Amino acid sequence: MVVTVLFIVSNSLLPDGAWVGFGLGLGFVLLAVSLAQVRLAYVWKVSALVIPFALVAVTVLFATPGEPWASFWLGRWHLTASYPGLVRFGSIFLRSWLSVQMAILLAMTTEMPDMLHALRHLGIPDMLVAIASFMIRYLSVLVDEANRLMRARDARSAGQPPGVTKIRWQARAAGNMAGQLFLRSFERSERVYNAMLSRGFQGQFLTINPHHMKRRDWLAAGLSVMFLVSVQIVARVGNLF
Repeated sequence: MVVTVLFIVSNSLLPDGAWVGFGLGLGFVLLAVSLAQVRLAYVWKVSALVIPFALVAVTVLFATPGEPWASFWLGRWHLTASYPGLVRFGSIFLRSWLSVQMAILLAMTTEMPDMLHALRHLGIPDMLVAIASFMIRYLSVLVDEANRLMRARDARSAGQPPGVTKIRWQARAAGNMAGQLFLRSFERSERVYNAMLSRGFQGQFLTINPHHMKRRDWLAAGLSVMFLVSVQIVARVGNLF
């Protein structure tokens, strides 16, 4: 988890147009995927979900001053994309894509209880860790409760009421369902928490996996940090020339 966070921070600190640094970051991800014996095609498939969010930054193509790269009319507006804007957009896209790949790799190779245990050891407040633990454990229960509400709505309504627009009817039904879902979730959470307290719960989820840093763990962490520092140096030296 520490290496993943450092990798994301390293990507964020890379200057725009540091293509060598981004290439080294991609090589780091490929090496980690190979060592973890994870299917690279699956990682790339899931990481494609970041593309629609990264495209939001397309406005930097036209908002960054510099040498024109392309120019066209969009209705009444004349838009001009610049080379510095293209470099910045490409850098933002690569930062997002590489960071998401590393996060996906962490999720695929580390069990959720182990990640929460690591967060606690890294000094994250116990209350936040406990909230995240309950959210992850009972998210499927919440989804099942929402599905039951939707089935109940479909069973009790033959269709859109007369004289009411479709959007208004759907909004009213969605609002009622959201309120019911909140009340049911709140009541169930109270019952679950009281049941856990009666069974000796002390605010921490325990795992059966040992959490001891071995020599190879320290070696992997040290090499990763040295590599990320080298990426920063190479990227900045390359930009100077």
